[in-house]
Amino acid sequence: GKRIGIPGEYKIKGLDADIEKNWEDGISWLKSEGAEIIDISLPHTKYALPAYYIIAPAEASSNLARYDGVRYGERVHRKDLDEMYSDSRSDGFGEEVRRRILMGTYVLSAGYYDAYYLKAQKTRKLISNDFDNAFNTVDAIMTPTTPTTAFNIGKKFDDPVTMYLNDMLTVPVNMAGLPAISIPSGLDKDGLPMGLQLIGKRFGEDDLFSIGSVIEDCRGTFPNPAQWWIEK
Repeated sequence: GKRIGIPGEYKIKGLDADIEKNWEDGISWLKSEGAEIIDISLPHTKYALPAYYIIAPAEASSNLARYDGVRYGERVHRKDLDEMYSDSRSDGFGEEVRRRILMGTYVLSAGYYDAYYLKAQKTRKLISNDFDNAFNTVDAIMTPTTPTTAFNIGKKFDDPVTMYLNDMLTVPVNMAGLPAISIPSGLDKDGLPMGLQLIGKRFGEDDLFSIGSVIEDCRGTFPNPAQWWIEK
């Protein structure tokens, strides 16, 4: 059977009770099919989210710098050149994109590059090393996909930090450059869908598909969720 790692660092404070129970169910399903469950440690997981929200905005700021309304992107016609630049970028990007550009420009600016961006890249390497060490003893890692179930569309738009926190269980995988898949694994007490994340070794997608298929078979079918995304 496959060796499945369960990282203790993913048992975070604030993990929804239904999602934790679903994770335990997933462990039981894999055990019943002959998998060996192994407790593992990914000690730098707690630094993944802040490091990600330094690196990703920095990359966004750099990649989107060319969209000035002259060479690329939407152009807002103004008589003054500076005003055209400013309005073209303001109108051409949504609120979240503008927020990330501002954050990225800040962390890449003189005096802050070493303090933020360089440290975040070093942290990224430590996170990657954690996964490499774990995969010396396991074939795949299983965690919840998100710490909570979904909230209504638009409900958290004015609270970007809460939105970012919902990425805390998937961001470490992106930082390490590893394949992962989310398997629909049940519904919570309110009928909202939950998922289990399977993380594999580099180029280990075949293992993820086979393990994910086992979870689907053990889970069985469940009814479609209600239209929870529509405000009542």
